[in-house]
Amino acid sequence: MNQALEALLDLLDLEQIEEDIFRGVSRSALVPRVFGGQVAAQALVAAGRTVPDDRPAHSLHAYFLRPGDPGAPIVYTVDRIRDGRSFTTRRVVAVQHGQPIFHLSASFQTYEEGLEHQTGMPPALDPETLPTAAEMLPRHLPKDVADRLVETRAAVDLRYADTPPWGTVGQPREPRSQVWFRANGKLADDSLLHVCLATYVSDMTLLDSVLLAHGRGGWAVGDVVGASLDHAMWFHRPFRADEWLLYDQESPTSSGGRGLGQARIWTQDGRLAVTVIQEGLIRVPR
Repeated sequence: MNQALEALLDLLDLEQIEEDIFRGVSRSALVPRVFGGQVAAQALVAAGRTVPDDRPAHSLHAYFLRPGDPGAPIVYTVDRIRDGRSFTTRRVVAVQHGQPIFHLSASFQTYEEGLEHQTGMPPALDPETLPTAAEMLPRHLPKDVADRLVETRAAVDLRYADTPPWGTVGQPREPRSQVWFRANGKLADDSLLHVCLATYVSDMTLLDSVLLAHGRGGWAVGDVVGASLDHAMWFHRPFRADEWLLYDQESPTSSGGRGLGQARIWTQDGRLAVTVIQEGLIRVPR
């Protein structure tokens, strides 16, 4: 396990300061605010710590309310909304400087048999044949920006199946993108940890497809400014975040300064593991 992954796992190991109250710290991000995937993953950790182990998460719905301050701790307060025979519901509020910055609702369910089907996995290149971030990013970005992006993503082996938005600035493309990802090391056999790692990664590239439609390079090159607004995930089947997962993403629409991204996460053997939808604020600088 590399040091970056160890640091990320430490970040997700929240300090419990009272019953149903937890405290987390932040790590540096590419932009001067707390990375949204970090807040979402930490909030899900807080919720999961109050739920029996035999009830894995099956969905989350979240709103990003204010930019987080990376220099200050984040306090997560969990409300035990419901404990039913099959489902458990939790609501989490993340607070900094006396103000809520993030709301999360999460639902957990005991395992049960039921009807099952899924659509087919889309074609995708073998992740082992794709360049790593450290190999690919310097081809398209200034060295200081590439180094910074590689550093902030070092806990995850994330590989683009095609050229990322900042590699085709000024050239609108079909609003679809694919990345493969996995944790950069072996993880413990803890289903909540694997779900939280996927939640963390899910906020990294989901709005890329919006940028592709307009030939914009994004935050890495500064031709748009933006932030995540809301985020939803449904966890359909068990998976391991330390094994290759395909993040197949597309954007059906953008308007009103907002762009919508939707995606599916597949295991390498073709099982549909997660569905993700996010809307983000995307503005062209004046």
